[in-house]
Formats: sequence, structure tokens, C-alpha cells
Amino acid sequence: MRYRLTFITGVAVGYVLGARAGRERYEELRKGARRIAQNPVVRNTAESAAVNGRALAAKAAGKAGDRLPGSVAGRVRSLREQRGADEDEWGTSNT
Repeated sequence: MRYRLTFITGVAVGYVLGARAGRERYEELRKGARRIAQNPVVRNTAESAAVNGRALAAKAAGKAGDRLPGSVAGRVRSLREQRGADEDEWGTSNT
């Protein structure tokens, strides 16, 4: 019984100390990630990658559109016509 109580106490103390160290380390990593994400170079690179990705997706959709059945191509065409001017090709707003 003594060993069991010692083991449970050790687990509890380890959990409390580990949780504190874990939270501090988590906060460090979160601050570092935020600092990287707010870097203008990283933001510009991500934006240019998104623009290039959209262009490639549109190009691939154009090539695949020739091979789609008529009913599917008509549905895609009608969805594009319904899309508002403030939405991109993925249906999200350009903010």
C-alpha cells in the first residue's frame, strides 16, 4: 500500500509540474508562430503562393472541363454565373 501511495503521489506531482512546464512551452511556441505569421516576407510569399495556386487550379479545371460530361459542365457553368463578384473561384470572399 505504501508503494502505491508513493506512486500515485509521484504521478500527481509529475502531472502538475509537467502541466506548468507544458503550458509555458506551448505559449513560447505560440508566440514564435505568431511572430513568423506576421512577418511581411512570409505573408507576401503565402499570398503569391495562393495566387499561383488559384491560377494553376483554374488552368487544371479548364483542361478537365473539356472531358466532363455535359450535365456536370453545365452545372459548373451555372455555379460560376451565380457566384458574386466579391468571391474567388473557391467560393470565399476576397478580404
